[in-house]
Amino acid sequence: MKKILVVDDDSAILEVIKVILEDNNYHVKTSEDGNIKNTVVRFKPDLILLDLLLSGEDGRDVAKRLKSSSKTSAIPIVMLSAHPSAIKAAHESGVNDFISKPFDMDYLLEVVARNLGA
Repeated sequence: MKKILVVDDDSAILEVIKVILEDNNYHVKTSEDGNIKNTVVRFKPDLILLDLLLSGEDGRDVAKRLKSSSKTSAIPIVMLSAHPSAIKAAHESGVNDFISKPFDMDYLLEVVARNLGA
């Protein structure tokens, strides 16, 4: 079973994404803040869904830290944002893919599968 870490400061969005992914046989862990390095090392996700704007932290900085560490650099990161214009900035931070909020459930699952190599 593939493991996915979902990071978003909106608990309602976290819950919706978690239910969608679990209904599709993914093992999901959630976090409401970007201080996820220890979680990533322990949980060893196959994919990270990361919000662009987290309370007190920029998701782009979180992505850059993860991509610059040898322990976490190979983990695909999909950035989520309600600002479609943020796609360029997201990709500049080293993320693998981008999803605009609000998102379609089928599209979310398609992007997840693509980034997991399925």
